[in-house]
Amino acid sequence: MSEHMMDFFNIFVMGSIQILMGFYFLIRFLKKRVKCLYFFLFATAGFVVISGISSGSVIEFVLYVLLLIIGGIFICHGDWESVILYVALTTEIMQLSYGIINSLLTILSPWLFSFDQKWLGIVIMISGNLASCFLSVFCYCIVLRYFSIYEITKKKYVLPVLLPIVMIFFMEQYISSVIYGNVNIADENGAAWYKNHIQLLVIQFLGMVSLFCIMFAYKKLLENFHLSTELSLLEQQEHSLNQYVEEVKARYEKTKSFRHDIKNHIFVVKELLQNGRPEEAMDYIGDMESMTMELSFPCSTNNPVVDMLVGNKLGMAGVLGIDVHCSLILPYPCPVRDIDFCVILSNALDNAIHACQRMVYGEEKYIRLTGRIQGDFILLEVENSFHQGENPPQRGTGLSNVKAVAEKYHGAMSIKTEGGVFFLSVLLIIPQHSENSSQQTDLFDGAGSRRKY
Repeated sequence: MSEHMMDFFNIFVMGSIQILMGFYFLIRFLKKRVKCLYFFLFATAGFVVISGISSGSVIEFVLYVLLLIIGGIFICHGDWESVILYVALTTEIMQLSYGIINSLLTILSPWLFSFDQKWLGIVIMISGNLASCFLSVFCYCIVLRYFSIYEITKKKYVLPVLLPIVMIFFMEQYISSVIYGNVNIADENGAAWYKNHIQLLVIQFLGMVSLFCIMFAYKKLLENFHLSTELSLLEQQEHSLNQYVEEVKARYEKTKSFRHDIKNHIFVVKELLQNGRPEEAMDYIGDMESMTMELSFPCSTNNPVVDMLVGNKLGMAGVLGIDVHCSLILPYPCPVRDIDFCVILSNALDNAIHACQRMVYGEEKYIRLTGRIQGDFILLEVENSFHQGENPPQRGTGLSNVKAVAEKYHGAMSIKTEGGVFFLSVLLIIPQHSENSSQQTDLFDGAGSRRKY
């Protein structure tokens, strides 16, 4: 193989493979999908960079990094913080991989002098490039499987992890340029200044390990932050739900007092009628009716705590001009804890109310809460309208909590949208009957055919 062919293979073939490999894994890190046309355009731009600038120069490397950043922002439509983080990660893994393989080959080369140097150079060049690519791909796959953190990346926390990665990034680039690049440092006798390639191999290996340690620490930091935020929200939610319980207890104390005095009220009405004072008796009955209205719940579910919660939420919705309807009957007592019912219904109704509030004037705003019991299963359904120009809630702490409660009772949560209508279905299993377990499938499939109001 001629020297020109070796240069062509090393610079253009392997260079194009590196460019496309970096772009492909950047897309995977950002969890995006792009058309094949963009791969062709990116490869063409990279080929122009390789052709116009001397191989191995700092300018070539900087332009490659800029190409990745431009591709991540304008082709993948990623936010610039995450794009810069993953571009630095992608290029650094590739640089460290090539540095490690170069160090290994340099260490092994003194034992290979007995072979034909021409063919030995070709073998080392090809095997070195292939080994570097395989090591890069292996490291990329580890990142994708264990350290892909794009979904939980908080923009204000990108900088702490970006700075050490960029520092390792520039250190590796400096080492590669000085030791393996076109810049060589020699002593006063003209000998190479640096010859301890084993130490250099250790440094680059530790650089790769440090990179993974930084990502692991950052991932754990974000996970802990995410969990602490969820815990804080759950504590606030539990506090508010406990307030509902206290309100229910107070209301039932009033009901108990009213029931205690009902005989006296009946006696007064009876006396008024017997004494020929029907108008005063009617006024007294009207006052009694007002008292009973204060003690009753807008929605009777057979569960006092849920009655209070749903009454409060639907009453708030009614004040906001939202048409509400409740048709929900729950078993009481029930194996499902009151607070778990409250977690499901409070989050579902809060989301429904917020969705209706964002609707424009003239659109029909409504919330429908229904539920039924069939054998060992409870199916809760919330249907609400929403503005079609906005996306309905698909994730977040609220619906995550609903899903967690459903799974706690070995059930499931299902969400669906049709036009401007959002459906939420929650299936709970209450194993207290001897019904056939096949009812679970039938009941949840029934959630797919929604009733219209």
